[in-house]
Amino acid sequence: MDAATITAEISVEAGTAYLLVGLPDNAVKESQFRIETAIKHIDYHWPRRKIVINLSPADIRKEGSAYDLTIAVGILAGSEQINNIDALGEYIIMGELSLDGSLQPIKGALPIAVQARKEKFKGIILPKQNAREAAIVNNLDVIGVETLAEVIDFLNGDLEIKPTVIDTRAEFMENILHSEYDFSDVKGQENIKRAMEIAAAGGHNVILIGPPGAGKTMLAKRLPTILPPLTLAESLETTKIHSVAGKLAKNATLIYQRPFRSPHHTISDMALLCGGVLSKQPHFETVC
Repeated sequence: MDAATITAEISVEAGTAYLLVGLPDNAVKESQFRIETAIKHIDYHWPRRKIVINLSPADIRKEGSAYDLTIAVGILAGSEQINNIDALGEYIIMGELSLDGSLQPIKGALPIAVQARKEKFKGIILPKQNAREAAIVNNLDVIGVETLAEVIDFLNGDLEIKPTVIDTRAEFMENILHSEYDFSDVKGQENIKRAMEIAAAGGHNVILIGPPGAGKTMLAKRLPTILPPLTLAESLETTKIHSVAGKLAKNATLIYQRPFRSPHHTISDMALLCGGVLSKQPHFETVC
């Protein structure tokens, strides 16, 4: 859940090779084909020279496709197609490239933004779909972009992009009491409702056992609505978890309600506690 800053060191020199080092996984290694096609598609040229890319520190394994934009911008700067090279050191740059040069959203934008502010970067450049999520962090210029061409024009000073700004506290207070479900929707089931109210008041665990259709899922979905609302700190921590897991909706900001998950009844103890692929078939319910 805590981000680590990775520096892309790129050398464009005489030769014809393309070398990517720094412990990259397969998704990072395959970025060459996405980056090369994207650069050509927006009418910039791929340098026919030796390109050496080092993702530092080299002892941390690099995973995922979020390094596409970073590497692409570095290659363009190394081949002198970006004029304002000094601006590169002021921003964290992350994003996945499509073949046409457009950007796809990334996972973990919120922890990345938190780390960027901690290390006193001026701002962060990332896909527009992640801009509102990253803008939860104040005192940081969050530049949401849709294409690689926009990033180049912004860095060259040919395009002005206003940073995305979110009033986190105001939005949190406005949405904290809004819920898709409500405990008052439950008709009957008086004994079970009383047991769940006592559990919610005392912070106890609840296990619901019964045949299909008895109302276990219906009741469990509504239990979070009678729990104490999330504090802003809890909301930020919950949002970070959802961000890293890629569970945030498009253009989402904070998670306002306590999470509800419905793992299948055949799930193992390890998968329930520490991760794993969860089935969509609800049988046992968990509320955090």
